[in-house]
Formats: sequence, structure tokens, C-alpha cells
Amino acid sequence: ISGRYILEYLSEVLDVPYESLYKIVPDELEVIKRSLIELCDSGCYLVLTTGGTGPAPRDVTPEATLAISDRELPGFGELMRRVSLEQVPTAILSRQTAATRGKSLIVNLPGKPQSIRICLDAVFPAIPYCIELLGGPFIKTKGHIKAFRPA
Repeated sequence: ISGRYILEYLSEVLDVPYESLYKIVPDELEVIKRSLIELCDSGCYLVLTTGGTGPAPRDVTPEATLAISDRELPGFGELMRRVSLEQVPTAILSRQTAATRGKSLIVNLPGKPQSIRICLDAVFPAIPYCIELLGGPFIKTKGHIKAFRPA
């Protein structure tokens, strides 16, 4: 459900042609790592994951992301937790993060659709510029999301 929700969200906010790939992988560290490497190394500029960011033993998405990444971008997780805390006190349990691998930006989102929207609304204005800084394409947005680019 959450992955499909992300696809719907992207169709609402992206104003450029793009190709999406929807993939379900088990909550297993090595499988997640292999999938992220495959996506990033094949030229995907934005990888959005959902779920696996809580404190449960099987929640290993952030570990997989950081293990295969070049650099962590902790501001993404900080902002997602801040806006989520306005909705639920258990947002402090969340371990969402973002990182880069080559020209790819990986963002770990929560698993609940309503939380995904809250988090993406908060961080998406920075995503197009981040992708440009990594050497990716110019991305235009529409609807309620305005991409921010410094003057």
C-alpha cells in the first residue's frame, strides 16, 4: 500500500516525464542493500523506500541505506521526525534518513501512507535541487510542492 501511495504522490507533484519502478523487498538487510545498489547504480536519481525505519529488530532499512551510501544527509530525517511529531508522539521512534550513492538520492520514509505524505510534503521542496547537485536532471514540480533553488 505504501509504495503505491508514493507513486500517486509523485504523479501529483512531478511536472517532468519520469519512469518509476515499484519493487517490494523483504525486511532483510542484504536484500535491501542489493536492491538499493542495483537501483542507484543503474541510473535511478531518486530512490524512495517505505517502512523498516522503526525500532523493531526487523527494521533495518536505515542500516542498509547507510551501508551502501557515500554520504548521509541527516537533515532529511531530522525534518521528517519534526513534522511527524506534530501528529504523533511516537515519531521519536522513527529512524528515517536520507543518503547519497553516486548520482542517486535515497530517502527512507515511514510505512504509513498518511505519514508518508506529511514527510514528503516537508522534504520534497529540497529534493529537486539535491538531485541537481548530485549531477542529475532539472526537476520541475507542480501542485502544492514548490521546488526550492537558491537564488
